[in-house]
Amino acid sequence: MSIWSKLRGALTRDAQVTTPEDLLAMSRDRRLGKGGVLVTNETALRQSAVWACLRLRADLVSTMPVDVYRRVSGVQVEVPKPPVLVNPGGQQVGIKEWLYSTQVDLDRGGNCFGLITERAGVAGPDGRGLPARIDLLALSDVTVRGKGAEITKFLVAGAEYDPWEIWHEKQFTVAGLPLGLSPVAYAAWTIEESLNAQEFARDWFAGGAIPIAELKNNAKKINKDEAKIAKEHFKAAVANGDLFVHGMDWEYKPIQTVAQQSAFIEARQFGLTDIARFFGCPSDLIDAAVSTGHITYATITERNLQFLIMNLGPAVSRREDALTRNLVPGPRYVKLNRDALLAMDPEARARTIAARIDSRTLTPSEARALEDLPPYTEVQLAEFDRLFGSPRTQPTTATSGATG
Repeated sequence: MSIWSKLRGALTRDAQVTTPEDLLAMSRDRRLGKGGVLVTNETALRQSAVWACLRLRADLVSTMPVDVYRRVSGVQVEVPKPPVLVNPGGQQVGIKEWLYSTQVDLDRGGNCFGLITERAGVAGPDGRGLPARIDLLALSDVTVRGKGAEITKFLVAGAEYDPWEIWHEKQFTVAGLPLGLSPVAYAAWTIEESLNAQEFARDWFAGGAIPIAELKNNAKKINKDEAKIAKEHFKAAVANGDLFVHGMDWEYKPIQTVAQQSAFIEARQFGLTDIARFFGCPSDLIDAAVSTGHITYATITERNLQFLIMNLGPAVSRREDALTRNLVPGPRYVKLNRDALLAMDPEARARTIAARIDSRTLTPSEARALEDLPPYTEVQLAEFDRLFGSPRTQPTTATSGATG
């Protein structure tokens, strides 16, 4: 039976499903052997590639300016943001921190949850007031109960809540399931392999997986009693970094050094790039090796645009839909300003702005606003006239009746 069938059956039976660890457990048909690493949201963060992917995506999403618009006669007009899109968690939690935390949970767990503690006077789609404050909840504190594709109850640290009392966003969805799925569950086997490689290496270098060293007598075969005495003398000598004095018949061989010859490094490099694919981050952006050794782009803008379109853009669009549907009254809608990600070098930016002014798609005042500058003053315009001359005026046509 597949993981989806098992999950649907669990929800239909009104079973208790905690995400994403239960999903991960359902996906396994075998138990880990002794010494294996059980991959959860917490243990996955030990893997540097997981942490780098989560940090990169959350950093970028959380620093995109949040704007609210409505269309007036077909034109997009910016309108004031409701307080929940400025300080969604109260005065102590601003929108950037809130977006960062929720994006981390969405990317690692497929879901994010918050307790709606305040509501505005404006009614939302369900007839209740729109959320005015959302206090985020730890994934490990939330349990979901449901039947079929419907969530019936949320349990938070033992307390029971109706669905309308909980903020719930999801991603990595599958039709018929009320919860998003975790990339950790999808990537469990890959992450598990890499974590086990890390654990093996730690034990190896610490002497836990194999003997730390070999002390061999080349002259004769020794019995157990002689071996014990030699071992005790050797340990007593080297325990404090002292010299070990012996005859010509003993050979000391530090077994740890052969770890450099193992395939551990290669295995870890494979793990980094494979995990990056699960989390939608190009390997080169998290400083992991790529198959070609390097990737080159004409400009930084081109690289950022590729990442935005192919990797981050769809997740941003889904977040815009969720924020629009649940936090602002219609027909207003929320937009995360993607232009903040497309930072250009000064020369390319200047060329782009000049081209837009020449093509009449941007006014000089709007261009100055993009540079955080006020509109031109009369003194500045007069200085331009002195430097470049007054603008040429269009010739006037002769009036009727004029004589030559």
